[in-house]
Order: sequence, then structure tokens, then C-alpha cells
Amino acid sequence: MVKVITIGSICQDIFFPTNEGVVLETPEDVLSQKKFAFELGGKCAIEQRFETLGGNSVNVAVGLSRLGVDVMAYTTIGDDAVGKWITKELRETGVKMQAVKMENDCASDLSAIIVDEKSSDRIIFSSHIANKKLKFDTDRMGNPEWIFIGDLSGDWQKITDEIILFAKKKNVNLAFNPRQKTIHTDVKKIIQTISVCEVLFVNKDEAIEIINGYDNNVLQELLEEEEYLVKTLYGIGAKIVAVTDGIRGAWAYDGVTVLHIDAVMQKGVVDSTGAGDAFTSGFFAAHLKGKDLSESLRWGIANSSNSVTEYGGQKGLLTEEEINLQINKF
Repeated sequence: MVKVITIGSICQDIFFPTNEGVVLETPEDVLSQKKFAFELGGKCAIEQRFETLGGNSVNVAVGLSRLGVDVMAYTTIGDDAVGKWITKELRETGVKMQAVKMENDCASDLSAIIVDEKSSDRIIFSSHIANKKLKFDTDRMGNPEWIFIGDLSGDWQKITDEIILFAKKKNVNLAFNPRQKTIHTDVKKIIQTISVCEVLFVNKDEAIEIINGYDNNVLQELLEEEEYLVKTLYGIGAKIVAVTDGIRGAWAYDGVTVLHIDAVMQKGVVDSTGAGDAFTSGFFAAHLKGKDLSESLRWGIANSSNSVTEYGGQKGLLTEEEINLQINKF
């Protein structure tokens, strides 16, 4: 029996670092307060590209595995060259692969990621083809203690309902990290899932959009208050809520205390793509190991702060020994 099964996409990420884009501040757009712009019709020369394993749920799986958690990835790949590359890369991570399904006549998922070298932030263009064919099959599940619901595509509402039903029948705990595209599509389903999950991970933009869907009469100034965000999400039903906001750090709430931790600014930051997933795996691993809320935040921040020194969501992930060395510094 594995401790955790992560359910969601897996892909090949291809990174294109550039210093040619312009970051635009748009504070009037509460759901998209910064934008990354290029000349329409222009061409940008890329000096070097990087290829890594990606996908929210598999990034979390690899992070948990590196921190000593027994974890299996439940995901779908295509029967193509990218799928074979993904299989080879995943096999080297220590994540169990019995629930990885290969679909015939299907392309594997692929992401092109444009990284702003000046800010180390990015824009992600994702092609989810294999993940749209993901189906929930109880025969592939076994008896996990936890299910982590990550980035689902296709008929994700049906899959989510099936996961919730399975978890209820088997007394399995749920951790949930909804993605922006699913929040846009069906915020009511996201709210329903939050109401039955143990641990919720979102960034601030996602939290704002969920709460807008939960109460469209909420005062807009309240949406900028992190304490209001975590307490409202807790009120929906999640037992522990963690909200991240980039370099401003993270907030967590367990019904008792709202805690905040600043981000740790590392030298040599190159890419923020995996920072959120690294925070999630660090925080979640600490929680699974019985750490308190404060220590879980510290694990999350330590993991995320190191992940941004490498391209991709996995190369910069820490072991438990490395995390303990990091958190002694702050």
C-alpha cells in the first residue's frame, strides 16, 4: 500500500529563456495583475533551451518521493517518442509507475515555457492530449492513505466525482491543488471538492477566483487580504489551507492560527515554473510526517526557494536532509 497517489498530467516541458519580453502591470485586472508582452509578429532568438519532466501532479510526486514519501503517479501518456522519453525520465525518480497508462494512437502532453530572464517568471503554453484521455479506474488505485488531485483535463468533473466517491468508500484523505483552467471552467465543482478535502493548495490568484465564485458580492478590497482568503477557503471545508504568492511567501490556516512565512530569496534564480509544486510537495511531506503548521510552511518554502535555481519543476527539489539544512538558515 502506497502512502500517496497523485492523479493528473505528466508532460515534457521545453523551456525557452529570453530577455526580449516586457512585463506589464495591470492592477485593474484583479485576476491577472501582470502580463508578459512581445512584439506581435516579431521573432525572438533563443540561445539555449532546456527539456525536463513536468506536470503539476508528477512534480508533486517526485518532490514527495525525494522527501522519503512512498508515492505512485496515476497518469496517462501517449505511445510516441515523447511518451517513451517521459517513461525513461520518471523511472529515474523513484516514483512508482504501476498506474501510468500508455494510450495508443495518442500524443503525449507537451509544454512550451517562455521564461523571462529578467524576472525569472514565465508563461506556460500547454498541450494536454494524453491527459484528456485519463480515466479513473479503481483497479489501478490499490489502497492509498492519501490521494493528491492535481491538474486534470478532459472530463475532469466526472473524474473528480469518482475520486471523491472512492475516497469516501475507502476512507482515503484528499489533498487538492486546483488549476486555473479548471477554476475558470467550473468553479462550483472546485468549491464542492474543497468542501471534502483535508489539505488545499492554491496560489493567491486562484484563491481570489474561487472566492469570487463562492461569494460574488465579496468586497474587492477583502480579496487582497490573505487572512481573509485562507479563512474563507477553510470555511468552505478544507481542514488545512495553504496560499502562496510568489516572492511574498505563503500563508496557512488550520482553523486555529493564520501563519505567514516570507519567501527566501536565493542567488542564481533562473525559473519559477516549479516553485508552487515544490512548495506543495515540501509542505505536504512535512504534514504527512506529522510536522506542525509552522514547520510545514518552512519545508514548503525551503523546497520552493531551491527549485527556482534550476529550470523545471524537479531538478532543484530537496531531500529531507537538505531541507533540514535549509530551514536552519531561516
